[in-house]
Amino acid sequence: MNFSGTIDFRPKLWSALRHYSSARLKADIIAGIVVGIVALPLAIAFGIASGVSPTVGLITAIIGGFLVSFLGGNSVQIGGPTGAFIIIVYNIIAQFGLPGLAIATAMAGVILVIMGVFKLGTVIKFIPYPIVVGFTAGIALTIFSTQINDFLGLGLRDIPGQFIPKWGMYLRSFANIDAATLLTGVASLLIIVLTPKISKKLPGALIAIIVVTAVSYFMREYTSWFAVETIGDRFGDMPTDIPTPHGFTLNMATINLLLPSAFTIAVLGAIESLLSATVADGVTGSRTNSNTELIGQGVANLVVPFFGGIPVTGAIARTMTNITNGGRTPVAGVVHALVLLLIFLFLMPLINYVPMSCLAAVLIVVAYNMSGWRTIVAIFKTPKSDISVLLVTFLLTVIFDLTIAIEIGLLLAVVLFLRRVMENTEIKVYSEQLDVAEGTDVPGSEVLDVAKGVSVYEIDGPFFFGVATKFDEMMRSSMKAKPIVRILRMRKVAFIDATGLHNLEIFITSSRREGIHIVLSGVRDNVKAAIEHAGIDKLIGADNICDHITKAVVKANEIAKNRSNTK
Repeated sequence: MNFSGTIDFRPKLWSALRHYSSARLKADIIAGIVVGIVALPLAIAFGIASGVSPTVGLITAIIGGFLVSFLGGNSVQIGGPTGAFIIIVYNIIAQFGLPGLAIATAMAGVILVIMGVFKLGTVIKFIPYPIVVGFTAGIALTIFSTQINDFLGLGLRDIPGQFIPKWGMYLRSFANIDAATLLTGVASLLIIVLTPKISKKLPGALIAIIVVTAVSYFMREYTSWFAVETIGDRFGDMPTDIPTPHGFTLNMATINLLLPSAFTIAVLGAIESLLSATVADGVTGSRTNSNTELIGQGVANLVVPFFGGIPVTGAIARTMTNITNGGRTPVAGVVHALVLLLIFLFLMPLINYVPMSCLAAVLIVVAYNMSGWRTIVAIFKTPKSDISVLLVTFLLTVIFDLTIAIEIGLLLAVVLFLRRVMENTEIKVYSEQLDVAEGTDVPGSEVLDVAKGVSVYEIDGPFFFGVATKFDEMMRSSMKAKPIVRILRMRKVAFIDATGLHNLEIFITSSRREGIHIVLSGVRDNVKAAIEHAGIDKLIGADNICDHITKAVVKANEIAKNRSNTK
């Protein structure tokens, strides 16, 4: 993480066009057309499941997808609405309405841009994998739960948002299952699942929508018993024009109210987009500029709300579709957005005939693919701490709220990181003899004789608050006899925080009170600067801060010898 220097913003599209060719253009156009066709049913389904209209889902995919490809830091990333946002968007709309969602999404865009500007792209990747798997699986189960009503044709309205009350309502209503709706959903599910077995290049979701919609239309026209709810039945005739940009009212009260939701959108978007980019890099061999990707995602989320859209992020499934069909530059992503725009302008009336149970089947398959159950099984073979983190994040996501799950998940990530740093930070105590080269790759050894009355403490790792306490406890428990001089060897201390400085000051003060001399050894420049800034160099004496252990031992031995002679 680096807060200095210029902004790390270098969109991949700009560099890709410098060495572009007609062959590459042809491949990108083909890939973009395929991805656009694959993205169509998903954009519609994600829009409806999020509590908005299919039009909003498509507008998001068009504008957001274009901006992610135009400004992003990955060559093949496809942006748009994703399943991960369904629950958070649905809950925001339920609490604050569409204006609240627009404000939260725009605020999330600002947060993402700030994260990219301050070069936090690499930091997001350090969130422990069990946390990502936990809330992804939780989101998958929640998405599945939201589709039961449409898939079974229960006809329920005002369904509770919470997981347990929602399933309580379902269980009481299973007697109301509509046979025609269930048949439509099952047929859609079978087509989606079986299509890849015929050809992996065929978009199963789109094939299911085309076939089932056509059959459903003719069944409604020529039979009296087949009445399956369609998109048109629920939403009416939808507009086919790109919405005019509109603003929204913003004040500090609104910002404070929506900040937790905006933070959740930003963190979730950052994690999902960078996870998708990492997967893509592994397949293509390219390298994502994480900070540019965050800025691109941020701009997309900042712009989309002005057109009524929902949050945007990188989509793994569509990105992989782009790669497998030959897309290698952001031009494919731009083409995908143009394809969706043409469909929106000229074919939107046909979408009114798509059965809701068919879209429910699409999202059930999305939820299954998101669940990552094989990964969960694998994690259950790992240490209990990872299993606990996964289960806690999963349960918080399902039972409570994604915002709470991400906040607690990030807190767990910090705690786990500190715990592992503490576990890997060693504090060693030496007396009588010290091997200068111990713990290094330097061949041979140089053994220093440590005089009687001299103790050497070595901290192997950062000297932050957890380690500072650990050092203090170990120093007290390891003392059998009061030494004359204590050498604190700090060659492997990469940084020191305020608590570390405070404990160091207490360590020096208490030692001097007991008549024990303190010598610091191997202090790095940045650590020395922090010590000097805190005024500890004046407390210990600048001549007692040595740049090498050999000088420190010679000085300590001399002090111990002089003290012994004066007794």
